[in-house]
Parts: sequence; C-alpha cells; structure tokens
Amino acid sequence: MNAKKVSANVVAVFIAAFFAFPTYWMVTTALKPKKDLLSSDFDLIPSSVTNSNFVTAWTKPGFLQSLGNSLLVSLSAVVAALVIGLLAALALSRMRFRGRKGFVMLMLVAQMAPFEALLIPMFLMMRDLGLYQQLSSLILIYFAVTLPFCAWTLRGFVNGIPIELEEAAMVDGCGRWGAFRRVTLPLLGPGLVATSVFAFITAWNEFLFAKVMVRAEDKETLPVWLSGFQSAFGTDWGGAMAASALFTVPVLVFFLIVQRKMVTGVTAGAVKG
Repeated sequence: MNAKKVSANVVAVFIAAFFAFPTYWMVTTALKPKKDLLSSDFDLIPSSVTNSNFVTAWTKPGFLQSLGNSLLVSLSAVVAALVIGLLAALALSRMRFRGRKGFVMLMLVAQMAPFEALLIPMFLMMRDLGLYQQLSSLILIYFAVTLPFCAWTLRGFVNGIPIELEEAAMVDGCGRWGAFRRVTLPLLGPGLVATSVFAFITAWNEFLFAKVMVRAEDKETLPVWLSGFQSAFGTDWGGAMAASALFTVPVLVFFLIVQRKMVTGVTAGAVKG
C-alpha cells in the first residue's frame, strides 16, 4: 500500500470519527450515572455505566404513544409522497409537454423554501380546513414537504432506465401500465428505497410543525416529547440522551434492513439525471 492510499485511509478514518463522535457522546452520556453527568471531568470512556437513564426514558409518560404517532405520521406522509412523486417523475421523464422545465425548476424552488417561511401559511390553511390539533394536519404537511424531493430524486432514477426496455415490453404484448409494472418498477427498487429513507428521516426529525400544529399530549410526536426533558428546574441530560438514543432506533433498524439497496440507489442517482 503506497503513501497516497495510507493518507487517504487516515483522512477517511478521521472524517468518519468526526461525524460519529456526536452519536458516541450521546450513547456514553446516556450510560453515565447522574453524579458523573454533573462532574467537570472530561472522560471519553465512562468510568461506570448504568441503565437508569434508559429506564427513565422508557417509562416517561407518553413515550409509546408518541412513538406510535411519529410512525403513523412519518410513514403515511412518505408512502403518499412516494406514490405521487413516482407518478410525477414518470410524467417529467417520459412525457414532453409545455412547461415541463419550468415545473422542474418550481420543484427545486419548493425544496429551497425554509420550514419557518411555511409555518404561518400552513397554520392558517390547516385551521381553515378544521385540521388544527389533528395528526392528519402533520401528515398533509410532511407530504407537501417531502413530495418535491421525492419527485425530483425519482425523476433521476427514471431517466437512468432506458425507455427502449418499456418499448420492447410493449412490442411483446404489454400495455403501458404492464410495461411499467413488469420492467420499470422492479428496476426502480433501489431508487425507491434510497428516496424513502431520506424522506422518512426528514419527516421523523421534524419538530417545528409538530410543536405548533398539535398541542395535545396524546398526539405529540417523538421530537416534541423529547423536549419534555427540559423544564424550569433544568434539563435531565441523562434521560434526554437516553431518549434520543431510543429515538434513533427505528431509523437505524430501517437503514440496516435496506442498506445494500440504498447504497446502490444513491450511487445510481448520483450519475443519472
């Protein structure tokens, strides 16, 4: 192994450690006893560990209810965004119509809009529709937020599939829908997985809309529930870090399940467009 490869590996390890350190610090803090959390000593490896913080987080009122709310809202919004986004991607990739390029640019502009700029219009819209204080309002908002990303990303994957494959299937007797279902859709598997992961993370981590749109405790999502560890008497850092670690488990499990297809999808989408 030459010096250039060694240097590249060292830099890669350093970058990986840099980005992994916050997660490591979260987990080690969650394992520390409360007396060590208040200590001024800086120790990378805890001198003693305990599961009391995880017990506190798990038994804190509302955890399972908030977990179910987050799963319901995030999965519903992402599934809807994937279905509509896929149809939009097919139209933008396979059809030629007036205003197509302008529509693509409009999707990019929609993605660049900050969440804070959409808060007041979304609040007024949901209030007028009678959806304020309802989880359905969060589903609609997360759907609207993730749809441009899904449509734009899936368009790149559809562009990467030669249209000649669909035409050959139609020559062999398939209709347009049959050619899509038998040829295009299976090839879009990695792209759908990669897109769904990033869209799910966006919806799963969202805090601002969830805090404003739904105020009832039985309808809180996990990011809002996590804020309950901070009170007028201070912050329970051990419980907050343990709850944050539990908060990442669903996304981590999903990522581990689809990791192989996701890597394929990301690399394919990086060179197609």
